[in-house]
Amino acid sequence: MPGFRALAPAKLTWYARRLRSMGPREVADRALTVGATATRRVTGDREPDDAALLGDGAQRSSTRSGGDGAPDWSALLADFRAGTGRPVLLDRATATAVAAEHPDAVKELLAAADRVLEHRFTFFAHPEARYDGPIEWSCDPLSGVRWPDLPSHAINHRAGHGEPKWIWELNRLQHLPWLAQAWLLTGDERYGTEALDQLDAWITANPPGRGIAWRGAFEVGVRAISVLVALQGLADHPALTPERYARAVRMLAAGARRCWRDRSKHSSANNHLVGELAGLATVAILLPELARAPRWERDAVAALAVEADRQILGDGVGAEQAVGYQVFTAELLAVVALLRRLRPGHVPGPADTTLVDAVRRSAAHLADLVGTGDPTPRTGDDDEGFALRLDPAPTREVRPHLALAAALTGLPAARRAGTTDLTAAWIATRLGATDAPSSWEPGSVHAPDGGLAILRSGRRRVLVDVGPLGYLSIAAHGHADALALGLAVDGHDLVGDPGTGSYFAHPDWRTAHRSTRAHATVAVDDADQSVMGGPFLWTEHAAVRVHAVDLADGRVDAEHDGYRRLPTPATHRRVVHAPPDDDVVLVVDVVTTDGTGDAPAPVRTTWPLHPDLEVDPAGTDGTVVARRDGEPVLQIVTAATAPATGWRLRGGDPGAGELGWWSDRLEQRRPCWFVGAQVAPDPGTRTVVLATLLAAGASTTDLPVPEVRVDGDEVDVRWTGSRGPRHTRVPGR
Repeated sequence: MPGFRALAPAKLTWYARRLRSMGPREVADRALTVGATATRRVTGDREPDDAALLGDGAQRSSTRSGGDGAPDWSALLADFRAGTGRPVLLDRATATAVAAEHPDAVKELLAAADRVLEHRFTFFAHPEARYDGPIEWSCDPLSGVRWPDLPSHAINHRAGHGEPKWIWELNRLQHLPWLAQAWLLTGDERYGTEALDQLDAWITANPPGRGIAWRGAFEVGVRAISVLVALQGLADHPALTPERYARAVRMLAAGARRCWRDRSKHSSANNHLVGELAGLATVAILLPELARAPRWERDAVAALAVEADRQILGDGVGAEQAVGYQVFTAELLAVVALLRRLRPGHVPGPADTTLVDAVRRSAAHLADLVGTGDPTPRTGDDDEGFALRLDPAPTREVRPHLALAAALTGLPAARRAGTTDLTAAWIATRLGATDAPSSWEPGSVHAPDGGLAILRSGRRRVLVDVGPLGYLSIAAHGHADALALGLAVDGHDLVGDPGTGSYFAHPDWRTAHRSTRAHATVAVDDADQSVMGGPFLWTEHAAVRVHAVDLADGRVDAEHDGYRRLPTPATHRRVVHAPPDDDVVLVVDVVTTDGTGDAPAPVRTTWPLHPDLEVDPAGTDGTVVARRDGEPVLQIVTAATAPATGWRLRGGDPGAGELGWWSDRLEQRRPCWFVGAQVAPDPGTRTVVLATLLAAGASTTDLPVPEVRVDGDEVDVRWTGSRGPRHTRVPGR
């Protein structure tokens, strides 16, 4: 088949590495799964008939069976329309209230719905795609790749030339709630008719368990949320017939079974598991007539409560070490908590408290992170995923998420830092949440579980990553960024994380953007701190040890062991000193070898600068001056205990390779400056120290070079800040 090929040796190597990341229990469990899948290939994967599907659920929903014993789908649809025994999110009364409060957002929503009427879709940073006729759900119009009509488990999405992310995004059907809202907001039947026609066509083209759309229970779970929320908004549309409702319920029930049976486990149990459980819970809550609904909801919510405590750490940091996935995970939890709260007669239990508490502590951390005007850090991966997509914004940002969290939890910090979009507006209106003013202000924070220090002083925010690589043994969405620093001033990034780059479309981008050299930290011998085993797999993880965090003094001291595996084993220690009363930040990097192995390797600092910044021509002393719109905003000065050479590169320059790029969106990047200093130690050198000053604002000119002295295993740095001379000591280990 065009666009597909047999597994290459590199793929076999990946499978071997993946196997090594599993424990004995996981290996055994996966072997059983393979056996069960093989059995289903022989016996078939039959779906239950309507009688088994509904059981006595029809009686629980006050409906009748037909004279032949078949379910009365007209009565079941009537219950669905009335909201009997289930919560309602999208309805006409709420639509009227939302439209009155958010007219501009409604205009944007209607424009997005009109594009869907024309079968025009845009995902990630790819150009708009259009289907001139009916939507071909397995065809990517941008690449021309048609995914095969095979059992979903037989499709290897890693082996094709297509972009599985694009086709998955289309098949999540997250545009259907836009059409449903447009119907409620305007009464124009075209929107509802198009949504129901598309859903019918999708069900016909994608039988359960067949095709790329069913490749993985995670996609099934996320899609279930979209379809059910859209169906609620279309409940009173004349084109929603009992026959259509029955087809949708059968498809959703088939998906729910797969969400539980094929749920992610062991080293794969990251946000995917949360998505699968959230989809299962949503089906159970919104379709209580299903025979298995009570059990599905019980099991899914209990498992979600466990994952809420695992994946949102005690200090509110996402366990995956990726801000985008933290937002996504928290919103999946929020969807389930919201639906249970809105259900008539629901009595909250411990699981409800656990879900809401996870959303609350996540929101508290994210509010600390972005404050009232700071940019969102681009830490770790971000695939722009939505749990509930009611607003047509192209990406899910932290501030609209905080508004949603504020509506659900009442957290003042989330209310103050959040920005209401349509998703938050619908939820706040349905919950009757008030937009009370909040006096909360951000400050300096240390999140010890997730490993992040936030050092604030007036208009400046400094971030220091002292956390783990990622979550579980594969750390799928982490980057090799231990001890990386971020610097933002006046709401603008100066030094930051260059983002994700790509997932599947550009493998070279993926590798570069995960690498240590793409982050504001130190590379020894230009190696990564952790070892990549594949695009979503790390086989060796750098471990960070925190020596001290002093928020009052603006000081962080930590080290990691990622370079102990090198021929000359080395430890990287970093001390960041950002005094609250000074515009200058000092970064002291100490790389120590143990005297074994080969000659000491080169040591390099990297400072990725935001693309809006230009740098002055290189001076003889290696000082870097960065400007925005011609005005100096940052000066970087470095001293070292051995001769240091300044270096710089920009994406697209000869020899830059895949470095020097900044990725604001998945599958998009633009050139930026990477600058820093490099030291090539002499043979016999055990300790290399680089002291870097990062000066913003009025302190960006004529900054003296710091003085560095090593006395045994202690380091002294004397430097000049905006308030005069300072002294920073790095004690021995």
